[in-house]
Parts: sequence; C-alpha cells; structure tokens
Amino acid sequence: MNSPDGSKNLLATLRRIGALTAPYFRSEEKWTARALLAAIVALNLGTVYMLVLNNEWYARFYDALQNKDQAVFWREIIFFCWIAAGYIAIAILKFYLTQLLQLRWRAWMTRSYLARWMADHTFYHLELARYGQKDGQSPDNPDQRIQEDMQLFTDYTMTLSMGLLNAVVTLVSFIGILWGLSGVTSVSLFGNTYTVPGSMVWIALAYCAAGTIITHYIGRPLIGLNYQQQRFEADFRHHLVRVREYSEAIALDRGEQVEHEQLKLRFGSVLRNYLQLITKQKNLVAFTASFGQASVIFAFIVQAPRFFSGAIQLGQLMQVNSAFGRVQDSLSWFVDNYDRVAVWRATADRLTSFEAAMRAHASETSALERTPAVSGEGLQAADVSVTLPDGVPLIQGAALAVQPGDSVLLQGPSGSGKSTLFRAFAGIWPFANGRVSIPANAMFIPQRPYVPNGRLRDALAYPQPASAYTDTQLVQALKEAMLPDLATRLDDSDAWSQKLSGGEQQRLAIARVLLRKPAWVFADEATSALDAETEETLYHRLTSGVKAAGGAIVSIAHRASVGAFHDRRWTLVPESNGSAARYRVEAM
Repeated sequence: MNSPDGSKNLLATLRRIGALTAPYFRSEEKWTARALLAAIVALNLGTVYMLVLNNEWYARFYDALQNKDQAVFWREIIFFCWIAAGYIAIAILKFYLTQLLQLRWRAWMTRSYLARWMADHTFYHLELARYGQKDGQSPDNPDQRIQEDMQLFTDYTMTLSMGLLNAVVTLVSFIGILWGLSGVTSVSLFGNTYTVPGSMVWIALAYCAAGTIITHYIGRPLIGLNYQQQRFEADFRHHLVRVREYSEAIALDRGEQVEHEQLKLRFGSVLRNYLQLITKQKNLVAFTASFGQASVIFAFIVQAPRFFSGAIQLGQLMQVNSAFGRVQDSLSWFVDNYDRVAVWRATADRLTSFEAAMRAHASETSALERTPAVSGEGLQAADVSVTLPDGVPLIQGAALAVQPGDSVLLQGPSGSGKSTLFRAFAGIWPFANGRVSIPANAMFIPQRPYVPNGRLRDALAYPQPASAYTDTQLVQALKEAMLPDLATRLDDSDAWSQKLSGGEQQRLAIARVLLRKPAWVFADEATSALDAETEETLYHRLTSGVKAAGGAIVSIAHRASVGAFHDRRWTLVPESNGSAARYRVEAM
C-alpha cells in the first residue's frame, strides 16, 4: 500500500477509524466496554468541573491577596485543598479505567485479528499475494500490525478522543465565563467607535484559528512520514529475525558481509525517513512552543489597560487569564496534538489495509473443489489446473488417481510445480481450480519441516498436544525415526530449529508420521538431507506403515534410490510453446 497523503478526506479517515473501533463496542464484551467508556467520560466531565471551581477560586484568592484579607486567604487555601484532592482522585481513577479499557480493547482486537489471520490459511495466502498478482496491495509485516499497531491504535484512540472530549467540554464551560469577564470593549476604526461584547472570546477564536491553520500547513507531511517510518522499522526488524533464523546457512555461505549490507540498507531507510520526520517535527515544535509561550502572557497584555485603569481588580485579571487559558487550550487541541494525530492516522491506515486484505481473502472462494474421499477410495483429481501467484499457468487439466496400496513418485524439473501440486492437494494453494477428492487420514511432509522451539515432546507431537501421546509412544517414534539420542530429552527445552541439523529435522518430521500413523502420506523431498542407508530404512517404514493402514504414499524426489519404493510414476513434462501451461502431468 502506498503511503497516504494529506489530501485524504477527513470524513473518510474518521469512517475508517470508526470501522476499526465499532466492532469492540458491539462485541460480547460490549457492556463492560461501554460501562468503562461511560465512566471515563463522566470522570472527564468531573475534571472540567474541577477546573471551573478552580477558575472561580482564582478571583476570590487573588482578591484576598490584594485586599490583604487574611481570613479569606486561609479559607480559600483550605477550599483549594479540597479541589486539589478531588482533582487528584479523579485523575487517578480516570488513568486506571482508561488503561484498563485500552488493555481489554487491545486484547480483544488482538484475539480477533489473530483468529482471522490464522484461519483458512490467511497468513499463508497474504504472504503469497505480496509476491504475486496482488503485489503492492497485500499488507506488509502483519506481525507488526498485530503487535505494535494495535497497541498504538487503542492507546491513541482513547487518549486523543478523551482529550478532544475534554477540550470540547472545557470550551463550552469556560467560553461563557470568559464572555462575561471580558465586558464590552470599545474599538475606534476610521473615525467610528464600535462596541465589541465578549472581546476576549473573539480574540481567542482568532488566535487559535490562525494557530490551527499554520500547524496543519507545517505538520501535514508528518502523516505520510509516520506511515513510512513504521514500515521501514518493521522491514529492518524482519530482516534481523531472518538473519537469526538462517544464521547457520549464512555463516556457511560466508554471507555475513552481504547480510550486513542488507541490514545497513534497511537501517539507512529507517534513518533517512526518521531524519525527514524529525526535521518536520522540529518545525512543528518550534511553532507550537512559540504559540504556547505567547499564550501565557497574551491575556495579560490585552487586559492590562483595564487593570491599570482600575476597571478590574487583580483577582478578576487572574480569572480572565485562567479562563482565556482554558478556552485557548481547548481551541488549540489540534495544534498541541497534531504530531500524535499524524501517528494515529498512519496507524489506522495500516490496520485498515490489513483489515481490508483479510476481508478480501475471506470473501474469496477457491476455484478448486476439494472434497473428502469416500471410505475405501483414494485420491481422485480431475481437471486440476495450477497457476503461479502472478497468474502464469503452471499445470493445466491434470487428471490423476491414487488407489489404496499404491506408491506414486512425482518427478519433474526443478520449478515445474511438483510442490505446488501437493499444496493444491492439501488445500492451501489458492491459485488452483478443478476437483480433488482426498482421504481424510492424510499427512503432508514438507522438505523443510517446521520445528517449534520449546520442549522436544511438543515439537515431536506438533501440531497435536504432547499429552495426546504417552512417553512410550514418543520414545518409540524417535527410535523408529533413527533419533535414539533424543529419546532421553523429551522434556528439554531448546531452539530445536537451530540445534538440529537438516537431516535430524527431516527425521523428526518422519517421527511425527510414525507417531500419528496416517493411512495416506504425501512426502515432498522428505529425505533429501539423509544418507542413502537412512533414507532406505525410513522409506521402508513409511511405505510399510501406510499400506498396513490401507492407504498409500505419494512422494516428490529427485533421487533414483527413492524410486525403488514406488510402483507408479507421475512425470511433469514441459509443454510446447503454444500451450497455455508450462507443464503437463503424464501418469504411468
């Protein structure tokens, strides 16, 4: 997604934010969420009420000082303590409830997004879309959007919305006070005298309107820069994680310098964008700081003639200054929070694009009709076509069948679509059509299995819970997969994807098969990292196991030795230049 520019309609932005916000307050937690929100709103109103009391206190207190009235002075000191105590109590309770609502909201959003991201292979399909026909539309770094952007969104939505509410209520509460305190001001213009009621209100409006316009002009680039900053930071972090995950391969290839350059390149993007960001922020801070400092003495300057003429006393002057400050703060909310609004909007845009991508995926229906096979029957594939993510046809109109007791070897040139055909059979490849009937008790073994960190027993039983098996079963599976040294380490926790060699990881994946005992196995180069003797032993155990269970095995392999365990062949043969697809499947 391209970085949003400042020309986007404000109403459209608010709709997007509303679409992200509304689901939580309509969810199963809606009554708790609404009660917390109502309490926070009430506490904000209480805060404004305390400010009104404090403003009235200013007049009485400073008049007592001017009149040297000691009794009134001490009475007002005691009254101020009550105001302060109430303000502190409200502030503490408001902070706690706000943080509690943010926490509950973030937890709900995270659970909701995780459930949808992990459902129906969405996490896999979105990654495919980034490198295929939807490139530029699929969201980058979903991990950052779920972990960081949701935290920022809930935080900024609560902080800014409650801040805006506070500003509006404060404005409504103090504008009347300021109007009454301003009196009527006479203004001479071109020989005529005009009376202006509530002059300080009009001055505050003009002062803040000018500040808001200038702030928007100075700070408008921050929206796009914040959006890009989050993306560059996520890209840098993502590459750091990849270096850690592939540390051994990088070290063996002596690729440290290349990866160092790649990391420097990504970090350079972070720094360049951040430099632009702080330059724009510097300009914004320069103006907002000047604007804020000028407002401290602005009311004194305007009201000085009335004070020195004796029209108002010190207490009223301080009350006018306090009321003007409250009105000016309310009207300057946009000025004071522009940089935070920019981050909020960028975060909302990132979450909106992520939400849109997941919704689009949920609305898509696969053209591949995949149904469970009738009991006792095997794999049936009719008119199956597979394309690449960019839409290029790979295999077209394949008609294949595997019966119980068969053992089929799928062969073909590298990159011809062997693994992709397996993915279509498994139901995870979205760019396929046709009809596939596949047995329910089937298990797929990838060439590079996923080995989670943690206890070995959990990695062995994955994705099922380790409690589903006894220690005897787990140990037996490891021994049958020729991993006897690991049989005593079931409760050891480690980074197994780093500690185990490629061959050991493949044997661990085969141990999962031997543990679960599926009737149907689809093995994609499952023994490519093993020596010939080990491969022969494990393939014998795999084929014997599936045939004993009344199933079959279908393998992808380049080694001729694997062919000895299969009695049938599927071969991917290049099509002629005039064909729509690159390869066809010949079954023998």
